[in-house]
Order: sequence, then C-alpha cells, then structure tokens
Amino acid sequence: MFPLSTVLFPGAALALHVFEARYQALMADCRSSGRTFGVVLISRGSEVGGGDERVGLGTEARVVEGHPLGGGRLAVLARGVERIRIVRWAAEDPYPCAVVETVTDGIVAGGSGSLGPALDEARRAVVRLRSLLSELYDIPALPHDLDLSGDEGATGWTLCELAPLDLLDRQRLLGCHDGLVRMRLLCELCTAMADDVTALLGGRGC
Repeated sequence: MFPLSTVLFPGAALALHVFEARYQALMADCRSSGRTFGVVLISRGSEVGGGDERVGLGTEARVVEGHPLGGGRLAVLARGVERIRIVRWAAEDPYPCAVVETVTDGIVAGGSGSLGPALDEARRAVVRLRSLLSELYDIPALPHDLDLSGDEGATGWTLCELAPLDLLDRQRLLGCHDGLVRMRLLCELCTAMADDVTALLGGRGC
C-alpha cells in the first residue's frame, strides 16, 4: 500500500517521486514481480514518516515505468486499475500492507441504465468549469468538442480525473458505486463550483 495525499481514479496516471526507503522497497518488489500496489488518500497526517490516518477506499495501481534519479530515488509512473476496499491493515514492515477486496459498480436507487446522456451532461459541466478556471488560474481549458468516445465506464472515470475538484469531492466520486449516480454527482459538483467562479469573475470585473 502507498498512502498519498491524492485520489487516484481507475485508468488515471500517477507520477511518483519515491525517496523513502520503505516505498523504494515497495517499488522494487512491484517491479521485480509485476505485482500491483494500492493507493489510498491520507485523511490526516503526512505522506512522509508514517503515523497518518487513511480512508478505507482506494485504487489498485500498476507500475508502468520507473527511472532511477540517484541516491536510491525513483521517478515512477503508475496507472490506476480498479477500486479496492481496505478489509484490514496489516503489519507495516517493510512497507504498509493491507488485506483488500475489489470494489465494482452495483445498482443503487436512482442509478443503473445507460450513461450516455449523463456522460454528455458531465462532459459539458467539466469543460465549462475548466474554461472558467482558466481565466483565474494556470489551469488549461479543454476543447468544447472534447471527444471521449469509448467505453462508458472508462469515459466516466476520465471525466472525474479531468474535473479540477478538491480531494474530498474526488473521494466522494471514487466512493460512488453506480456510474450514473457518479456522473450526476460530478455534474452537480462542477456546476456548483462553476457558479462560484462565475460570481468571482463578475466581482473582479466591477
């Protein structure tokens, strides 16, 4: 397990600068055996030194490539695979370990069905938010005709990754157990944030 101050979505890329001995050992084991590792959000505490508090739902990740930086440090690129739930934490020697189970989407009240219309609405909301934020911060806008054709589930996770939301909102999206409900929540979060940014831009222009 690799607890981090980030939320990793399935399919998303994760760039790591690995410098702690325990995570250098984790990366060495993963790279030599082809094993995966788990990423969970640190809810309180620091990434460095241990003693942190962690959420119970994260994402399995697979190392794509790694490059030595000298002094034992590594630059690692990993990619999210699927969601995992922590059943229990185990001994942290030589690195954090846990017993986990895979989490898949189910059908919840108000969910299920085709994601098509919800994906389109979520895409528009993400594009609008990124466009507004690009006027205030160094956040690149997305093309208004953003093409995300392909598997609906993967497209939904890509939209979650593209949305410039805070960690708690990203964790809420990760925790949704139905794709349709997830897209509705994504649209709601992006729309609310876009409204705030619009008001801020309006005030700035006065």
